[in-house]
Amino acid sequence: MNFSSVLPTFVITLREGVEAALVVGIVLACLQKAQRSHLNRWVYLGVAIGILVSALIGVLFSWIIQALGVLSPAAEPLMEGIFSLVAVVLLSWMLIWMTQQARSMKKMVEGEVASVLDRGKSAAWGVFSLIFIAVLREGFETVVFVAAKFKQGMLPAVGALVGLAVAALIGVLLFKWGIRLNLRRFFTVMGVLLLLLVAGLVVTALGHFDTVMQTLASQNRASESLCVYYERFVRNPSCILGPDVWNLSTVLPEDRFPGLLLNALFGYTDRLYQVQAIAYMLFLILIGGIYFQSLSGRQWFTKKQTRES
Repeated sequence: MNFSSVLPTFVITLREGVEAALVVGIVLACLQKAQRSHLNRWVYLGVAIGILVSALIGVLFSWIIQALGVLSPAAEPLMEGIFSLVAVVLLSWMLIWMTQQARSMKKMVEGEVASVLDRGKSAAWGVFSLIFIAVLREGFETVVFVAAKFKQGMLPAVGALVGLAVAALIGVLLFKWGIRLNLRRFFTVMGVLLLLLVAGLVVTALGHFDTVMQTLASQNRASESLCVYYERFVRNPSCILGPDVWNLSTVLPEDRFPGLLLNALFGYTDRLYQVQAIAYMLFLILIGGIYFQSLSGRQWFTKKQTRES
């Protein structure tokens, strides 16, 4: 049983879960300060419903992949490739966006809570909606990632549950017991891990699409042209990924430790192709560069403020 598949979703859920726990803690603190602690149950209800809806979405995605796999042998790897790309986009965006928002998150959430409490009778629904959206946003990213790892069974979901439990514990330590943690260092370390994990997911996604093309090309002669590299590299099993960069299947196989662990965390493959290597490096240079500049305070994807005359 491949327990290394637990680690990636654990890392993602831990990071995203701590972000959600911070929002929950700030909201609870604001309610206590405003003497509206009777609304706390709406906070907990928002957390519970957010987790439940995220899990249901995950079950739906898995069912769709499984159902399509019955219809066509190319459908399952195609859906896994699509989910992998969606996870790459979502996780990259949230990594950069949350890094930029970290400095103002407390002030932003407090402003939203104050606005909600001014609604009077609808304050309870406003508190619920605020928490529900925060939890669902973080949960959806994990769910898409788990869907991309469909072939690994339920173990990625186990990693998500463990990550969620640890994130909840960190939230309790921070807001209930008042224990001080260096959150900036935590998010920096987790951000680097997430960056490498998502870069590996780029390699995995390209592998899925290569499988799709190979499957289609093997079905009939009319589709053979999809494999653009077969004629140029006769011994190359890649369909659209180009020639080998390395073949370490006898030295560091991806189905044995430590290759198994490297594959689970960082998308290591014992046979890497040229297109995968280029995509991996481009991702790290582009998204990694933006992320590390965001850590130093540079703002990305923000609207320029016009100077009032």
